[in-house]
Amino acid sequence: MAPRGLSAEEKRVRLLEIFHETKDFYQLKELEKLGPKMKGIVSQSVKEVLQSLVDDGLVQCDKIGSSNFFWSFPSQQGAMIQARLSTAKELRDSQQKQLAEIKENINTERSARPDSESRSKALAKLADLRKQIITLEKELAAYGDCDPVKIEEKKRAVFLAKEAVLRWTDNYGTLLAHFTRQHGVDPAEVRKYLEIDEDYEDVS
Repeated sequence: MAPRGLSAEEKRVRLLEIFHETKDFYQLKELEKLGPKMKGIVSQSVKEVLQSLVDDGLVQCDKIGSSNFFWSFPSQQGAMIQARLSTAKELRDSQQKQLAEIKENINTERSARPDSESRSKALAKLADLRKQIITLEKELAAYGDCDPVKIEEKKRAVFLAKEAVLRWTDNYGTLLAHFTRQHGVDPAEVRKYLEIDEDYEDVS
């Protein structure tokens, strides 16, 4: 059985080992010779592997005169990994702090509003009006063209019901928009926190 070729990651590791073991500077042509000799890396693939290491910041490159020189030291790699870890931790801490502030703002707003009961009633009223619309539209469809007078009455009832629903949704939407602008909060987060469906204002 023919020996298995090196994977892309194995080539990266072995090429990096050349720098760390020798602690020296190299040109591409030198690495294309050392790669097969020291680490079994096919010379034709050295350039691509080297470029991937440079792109990831694991190998440094500098042009001196007309030649490019490459180098990498173990301490440099460790410092880079530590820097990435610190950046990730800072990002995590920042996001956790922002989330905590958003939750605190929502709790503050909720506790500062004595009309929580009226809001619950408004939402209940909204749900009831939407049910009325569905019922009225079903009844309207059942009448067809049989009774023009009753059809007009039902149309008027549907219109009034929709107007009432739109008033409730507009009022709630205004309050929601004001709160999200004042505190920079995502409206979806507020709806989720208050357990309000995203289609609450979907009236057709």
